Amino acid sequence: MESYYPDQTDLAILKLLQKEARLTYNEIGRRLHKSKSPIIERIRRLEKLGYIRGYVALLDYELLRDCMMAYVHIRLLDHSGTALKEFQSAVSSYPEVLECCHTTGEDDFILKVVTSSLQSYNAFLRQKLDSLPNIGQVSSSMVLAQSKHSTAVPF
Repeated sequence: MESYYPDQTDLAILKLLQKEARLTYNEIGRRLHKSKSPIIERIRRLEKLGYIRGYVALLDYELLRDCMMAYVHIRLLDHSGTALKEFQSAVSSYPEVLECCHTTGEDDFILKVVTSSLQSYNAFLRQKLDSLPNIGQVSSSMVLAQSKHSTAVPF
């Protein structure tokens, strides 16, 4: 893969797309005082190089019926590279896990988990997490309300 760091125009494009991914090439060009063609080329290059991994619709989970979120703190028994990779691979395959972060501190991993109910969350814990080898300790923090949610990376 070619080595490339985005210039100021690329960064401006990324900032715009983080806030409004549905902007047209024409609108991005208008806002950045550029024509459509170089905007298309730049976006395609940013996609090809992995700076843009995809485009999604962000849903408000609180507005969806039967939806709850929890942060799950996990400590593993074995910290070898193989054990860490196996754990990450397993939990990343679960649709309930929105994020899996390997962390410093007391916990080894923090998972962001969304399920339809407390009962389905309990089933997730018992049928999926508890079936994994190498789990030392699990603690959960249920989300009561969310005052901020953003996916925009500040740069």
